[in-house]
This record gives sequence, structure tokens and C-alpha cells, in this order.
Amino acid sequence: MVKLYESGAYLVDGAKLIPAAEAAAAGITAAPEEAAKATMAYGILEKHNTSGDMSALKIKFDKMTSHDITFVGIIQTARASGLKEFPIPYVLTNCHNSLCAVGGTINEDDHMFGLSCAKKYGGIYVPPHQAVIHQFAREELAECGAMILGSDSHTRYGALGTMAIGEGGGELAKQLLGKTYDVKRPGVVAIYLDGEPAKGVGPQDVALALIGATFANGYVKNKVMEFVGPGVSKLSSDYRFGIDVMTTETTCLSSIWQTDEETRRWYEVHYRPEAYKEMKPGAVAYYDGVVYVDLSGIRPMIAMPFHPSNVYTIEELNANLADILHDVEEKGKKQLTGNVEFKLTDKIRNGRLYVDQGIIAGCAGGGYENICDATDILRGHFIGSDEFTLSVYPASTPIFMQLAKNGMVADLLETGTIVKTAFCGPCFGAGDTPANNAFSIRHSTRNFPNREGSKIQSGQISSVALMDARSIAATAVNQGYLTPATDLDVEFTGPAYFFDKKIYDNRVYNGWGKPQPEEEIKFGPNIKDWPEMIALTDNLLLKVASVITDPVTTTDELIPSGETSSYRSNPIGLAEFTLSRKDPEYVGRAKAVQVVERKREEVGCLCKADEALKPVMEAIKAKFPETTGANTGYGSTIYAVKPGDGSAREQAASCQKVLGGWANIAKEYATKRYRSNLINWGMLPFVIAEDFAFDNDDYIFIPDVLGAIREKREEIKAYVVNKDMKELTLTLGDLTDDERDIIEKGCLINYYRA
Repeated sequence: MVKLYESGAYLVDGAKLIPAAEAAAAGITAAPEEAAKATMAYGILEKHNTSGDMSALKIKFDKMTSHDITFVGIIQTARASGLKEFPIPYVLTNCHNSLCAVGGTINEDDHMFGLSCAKKYGGIYVPPHQAVIHQFAREELAECGAMILGSDSHTRYGALGTMAIGEGGGELAKQLLGKTYDVKRPGVVAIYLDGEPAKGVGPQDVALALIGATFANGYVKNKVMEFVGPGVSKLSSDYRFGIDVMTTETTCLSSIWQTDEETRRWYEVHYRPEAYKEMKPGAVAYYDGVVYVDLSGIRPMIAMPFHPSNVYTIEELNANLADILHDVEEKGKKQLTGNVEFKLTDKIRNGRLYVDQGIIAGCAGGGYENICDATDILRGHFIGSDEFTLSVYPASTPIFMQLAKNGMVADLLETGTIVKTAFCGPCFGAGDTPANNAFSIRHSTRNFPNREGSKIQSGQISSVALMDARSIAATAVNQGYLTPATDLDVEFTGPAYFFDKKIYDNRVYNGWGKPQPEEEIKFGPNIKDWPEMIALTDNLLLKVASVITDPVTTTDELIPSGETSSYRSNPIGLAEFTLSRKDPEYVGRAKAVQVVERKREEVGCLCKADEALKPVMEAIKAKFPETTGANTGYGSTIYAVKPGDGSAREQAASCQKVLGGWANIAKEYATKRYRSNLINWGMLPFVIAEDFAFDNDDYIFIPDVLGAIREKREEIKAYVVNKDMKELTLTLGDLTDDERDIIEKGCLINYYRA
């Protein structure tokens, strides 16, 4: 089904794979570094690189896109740093905080802020319920050979020949200010598709199989996934999108697909034929790795709680139901904290797994073909009148319009299914939140803990499994009993799609290239400026405010999604929720440190700021006598084994900084996105190789940290003061000169002000 090559390989004429060890025998003379230039990824990166050095890229993107959870903070950052107008097309969609019944006027205030900024700076504004961010980008922004930067982690348009990257808001602010996205040239891994999917197997099934094979071992981490092979031509564009958008969950940097006549047809249907060009690897292309996928061997899949990589075939799950559910429960209990009991075995009814809810939604599930196929499965049946419910969210109004015109909406409504407008809420806990102890199956993007309405500390827990729309529909046919779509004999009608361009022409505000500097920005009462942040001091005293020993920590655990999204425009208000569902005591600990630091800044002495620090400073001065409160900053830190999996949300880092955080200490960082967010908010992304049992309230002293940054020291010595000055070795990894300067200045805003 899915096979990982143990080493690199050559792709010859886009069809034949030859492992590197067999290259000479096959008559291949090109060195790997030369043949790597024949990948599609290399060509796109080279076109957009401004550094003149392909080993150290400085990328300028063609377009950008953000949604209403992120664009306020991004524009506020750029405004504070000198923004005059948007230098490239920048689309502001409103698909996350579009439930305006939450938080009083907060959400609609954010929308009005976005519209006024689109007018003032020359942007594009997509009103609520028109489209989810990634579907609009597919329909209106993508073009072959282009690069798009988005502030949502699922920014993936590779199936349309566009290399797209999802990053935190700081990286978008840099582009708005004419700066670059700086990264080492990533490795490229071929995703070689062969064969053809079986009837009833959908794109989510293929995606989950890929994630299951690559996430835990880091096979594609921070690399570009390049989709090639004869199987590509067997897939429709919609099918490709469904696989492509989920590549984020492998922790890859980006994706790109070979294009063909199917891609051309898609652009023509959307009235943008000029955006198409054929893209394929050169005659001999070298890849750093290969994932071979036999599409014909993929079966309907399910990703059980609490990660998209926790995958099984549905047949396997049904055949070993009690054992697998028990195993999932045990794993889940290790991830969850607080007063909650996580159970799934009680969902077994008469030997079968009963689910409480089905959702088909968003950039992954809300595509036209997914909904049409699900409708074909459901037609003539009904979902029952028990707990099980089914909701369908088309990914854009044009898709909804076509489903209405061809009768699919009526067919769905007749079954008891509810059809709703374009909205991303089911992906992050703001729409169709399950009941306590409920189990939901969703064709969406993620199923992390603490995400879909769970409030562990309040005793509330729900869990989500990811599945393809077709198997969700098959489960609905059986009124909530888990069923793979391949168990049903269905004739898929495959109705043609017609894109109604007038919907956007009549409703979307397009001010690109037409800024109106005189336009006044509309600020709601919840929209606040970023607080002042000081520059890095010569020395640093850190107090550990949270210790997280989970194998992986998601951004949802660092700053929860769902109802907290209404506070994304209020940095101080949002910070109150930091780690609230993982370590509820963190905010209080961090604030206590921050109070002392602010007093230190006033009086120039840590001991005067807090007499409890006298023995700490005495121990430090015994080894480093030149240390004073004037040259030593005081801040909080967290220790986590592998933080930052999942979302691009910068607030996972900025909330810590708002509360006085100066660093993270980790074994490794789950994604480049999270590490970049730390840096852009002036936080030190420390890595520690040795095992050390940190405790809350440990004091870690880092002498001459400013000198270490400036001198680019590979190793930085630190000391756990309250544990006999135990010496630790920290590293920061590769930092660009700009990144070092950002950390020194205290944050990205300070860097640009300077």
C-alpha cells in the first residue's frame, strides 16, 4: 500500500524509480546534487529566491492569504512596523470567526477591521460564509509555478501547481514589509502514485495512509512532498486537493504535483486558463526519499483520537474493535490531563462501533466531488432519529450553488442531513461541537486532544476520528454504525461542475493595486495593540513555568482553539488562555515572574524586585560575580519534549511572550512554523540533547546569552541554580542574521522599528 525508500532515488522520464545505489548500473551519471535541480520544487524555489544562494533561500511570495483568526494580529504587527500598503495581493477571508453570536460584537468587529484594511492598504476581502480560505485560494489565487504564503497551516495548493506554505503571522508581516522568507533549501521527497483507487475509496483515505506512514518517523519533516507517477493522472483535481491539503499533517514544509490536462481543465472551468502550464520533473530528477503509494491497495481508513497519524483501516478496526478501542483509550489517557475519563469501548453496541456525529466540511471535506459522492451513497436512505447527526458544509458558495442547482442539496436534506454554509469551525472546535463523551467522525483536517470543544479541566471530553466523506456517508446509511464505503454497492453519478464566477464578482471586495490611504481603519473594542516588549539583556534568568513530558505537544494545547478564537485580536486577553487545557496553573506562574521583571526594569535590581530571589542571585554571583539585576533579565520558560505540532497560529508563541516568556526548552520542535513563531516574538528556541528532569519553579541562569547570540556560538552553557548550579548545554540551531537580530531586539516589531 505505502512503502518508504531507505535512501534517495532517481526518477527517470517521470515514470521509472531507480534507487541511488543502483544508479550507476542503470547508466545514470548525474550526481544527486545536480539531478536534484530537475525537481519541480527546485525550479519554483529558484524562481522565487532572491539571495543568489540556493542553499540559503530568501523567498518572496507572489500572493498571501489569511483568515479572520489571524489577519488582525498580522496587520497590527505590520502597522506597528511601518506598513504603508500591501505589496502583493493579500486575501482576507472570514471563515473561522464567522459565527457572530460568539463574544458579543467581537467577530464582526474583526471583519469590519479586515474590510477597512483591505480598502486602506489595497487588499482583497472575502465576506463571511462565502468560502473557506483554501477553497477560495484554489478558485481565485493558485497558478502553476507560483508561491503563496498563508497564515493557516493547511495552506497547500500543490495539486494546482502552486507551492504554498503555511506559517505564523510574523512571516506574513515580513512579506507585507517587503522582506523575505528565509529558510535553508528543503529536501524533496517523491510521492510516487501508482495504480488507481478502488471504488468507494476517497482522498482522505489516501491522505491518512500517507500520514500514518510518515509522521512518527519524520520522513518528510520540513521537506517538500513532490507528487509524481502514473497514478496522478487517475485522480480528478478535487481528489488531488483532498490528499494535498492533508500533507500538512505529515509535518512537511510544502507540496507540489505534476500538472496535466486535468489541471488545465480545472483552470478553464474556473475562467483562468492563463494560470495553467504543464509542470513535471526533468528527464532525470533526484529525490532525497521516495514514498511509493499503490493507490489500488488503499482501503477506507480511520484516524482515531488523538492524532491524524493514529490510523487503521476501518475493516481492521471493526474486526478487532474491543482491542483497538482499549489501546486508543490507554494512549489517550497519557495525553489527557485533568478531571476527565476518556472512554470509547462504551461505544460498542451489539458488537459494532456506534458514532454520535458525522461531519463533512472545510478545505479537506467540503469539495464538490466529496459531497456529490456522499450524496449518491445517502440518496434514498435516512440517518435515523437517534443520537447520530450528519452535517455537510460546502467549501464555498459556488460549490453550494452548483449542489443546489443539480439537486444534491435537496437529496441530502431529505435524508435528515443538515447542509450549512462555508465555515471552518468543525475543524477547530467552533462548529458542531459534540456532546460530552460523544464520538464524532469527520472529513476535516485534525483530531487533536482539547480541540473539538473538550474542556478537560471542567470534566468535558469529546473525541474525533478522521474519515473520508464516502465512509461517513456509508456510516450514516447505517444510522451511526461505522461502515466503510466499500461495503456498499453504489453507482457514483459524477455530475459535472460549473463554476459561477458572478458570486465572487458581485460580493468580494477587490482593492488590489488600489489602496486608499485616507480610509480610516475600524477598530472594535476588543482589538488591541501588541504590548511593549523589551530587548534581550546580557544575561537571562529563567523560571520554569510549565513542564510538559508528552511525546508531542500541539499548538491547540499551547493555546486552545474554539471559543478562544474570539480573543485572537486581543493579545492580552487571549494570553489568559495559554496552556489552560494542559496546565491551568501556567498563567499564574508566568504572571508572577512578569510582575518581578517589570519591577526589575524600574529599580534595576532583581533582589529589590523580589526578596525571594536573594539566595538565587547569591548562588549566581558566587560563580558569575559580574551579574547584576541591571544586566540580567528575568522571564518564564516552558519545557516540552516536542512542542508545536499542527497549526501555524503564532499565538502559541506570542501568548507566552505577552506573559513574559523568554524561551522554550525542548528536545526538538515539531514544526519549523512553531520555531519561527518563537523567534519572531523574540523568544529563544533552545534545544537540549541531554535528559534532565525539569520541575516547575526551577531557576535556569544563562550567562552572556546576548554575546552567545551575537557570536553565533554553537553551544550555550546554562545552570540550574536551585539544583546545585547543575550545568546544561543548550543549542539554538541555525539562525539567520536577521533572526538573531529579531531575538536581540526582543521581537519582530522592535526589529522593524529599529
